[in-house]
Amino acid sequence: EAEEDALHIIAQKADGALRDALSIFDRVVSFSGKELSRKAVTENLNVLDYDTYFEVTDLILDNDIPNLLLLFNKILAQGFEGHHFVIGLASHFRDLMVCRHKDTVALLEVGDNAKRLYLEQSKKTPQEFLLKALEITNETDLQYKSSKNSRLLVELTLMKLASLTFTGEKKNPDSHDRLISLARLIPASFFHKAKAQNGDESSPERVGKEQFREEKISQPNLSKSIAEEETLEDRLTGQSSAAVTEVAPKISIKKPAKRVSGLSLSSIQAKKKHELNRIEVTYDEDDLPREPVTLEDLRKHWEQYIEKIDGEGKKILASNLNADLPVLKDLTIHIELPNDTMKKEVEREQFSLMNYLKSALNNHYLELSISVNEETVRKYAFTPEEKYEKLREKNPAIDLLRKTFDLDL
Repeated sequence: EAEEDALHIIAQKADGALRDALSIFDRVVSFSGKELSRKAVTENLNVLDYDTYFEVTDLILDNDIPNLLLLFNKILAQGFEGHHFVIGLASHFRDLMVCRHKDTVALLEVGDNAKRLYLEQSKKTPQEFLLKALEITNETDLQYKSSKNSRLLVELTLMKLASLTFTGEKKNPDSHDRLISLARLIPASFFHKAKAQNGDESSPERVGKEQFREEKISQPNLSKSIAEEETLEDRLTGQSSAAVTEVAPKISIKKPAKRVSGLSLSSIQAKKKHELNRIEVTYDEDDLPREPVTLEDLRKHWEQYIEKIDGEGKKILASNLNADLPVLKDLTIHIELPNDTMKKEVEREQFSLMNYLKSALNNHYLELSISVNEETVRKYAFTPEEKYEKLREKNPAIDLLRKTFDLDL
């Protein structure tokens, strides 16, 4: 059982090749089972769903640049390429354009549910906007491969698109003023005002007041009285001096500490003075925990720590710690690693590892000893040549295959 939208996505991905469409269909069914949904297809084929482009277009029409950039960052974080996003957005605008006339709706190659959504959004998008949007996205598509900062190119494109229908403070804009010049973007003050209207304490009046105070402080003449400052601030905000209860904060400028050369006698004196002022923390070693540790408990917490750092994204360290099972001798934990590189990686992070094990096993006297086993090094293949030698050891016929077809490593 397959949703119509799911089959349309497979057909679009195949791009007219029936054999590719059947291969994609079989692959998706093997992952999804007998029920083929649109969500399952988009996840398995790693394509952007049209819901994403509907959301992007809504944010563009709402002139919401901040949330638009955050959404694009989320799309990049999911592993999608910016060029793929721009091409899909241009196709989305094209589909909205063909929905504006009943005779061209047949050119829309989507399911009934998606067609309904396209028709609804096309009613909210002006034709002038779609023409400009198609021109901007097509230009971005052409410039993408030659751009050295492709992400900035796409972000600038989104800001331009979101600024197309921005009318500023005009309440009744004329039809020819609906689209502003592409050289202009929505000013940041517009979003500050919108935030202030939603109950933010940093209103435009307050922001202007604080900005004026900062500019005034930077001037060389700092001998003005507080009353004069309040009068100037009242001129800026349009309020009377009697209504102002705010007092300008007193500015105290501290001179930076004199730098001392590391090769002078004064530096030695400063170091001794610092050591005298330093608070030393002392503790009794007899009070530190020293519970018995078993090998079973050690390996259990060792695996738990590997799972913990693996979940935090430290894949390399987790792989290194998983290369050998720890062995406990007295209170020293011994592990053998295949090479010095892995040893250095573990030594660099051993502080957090030992803190975790000491806390989990309730024993402060545990130590870690790392050694490199030369025999173990031979078991690992790192370069293409080493990998080929390992394969040839398992199956000598692979050498004949390479010579027959004149293959290279």
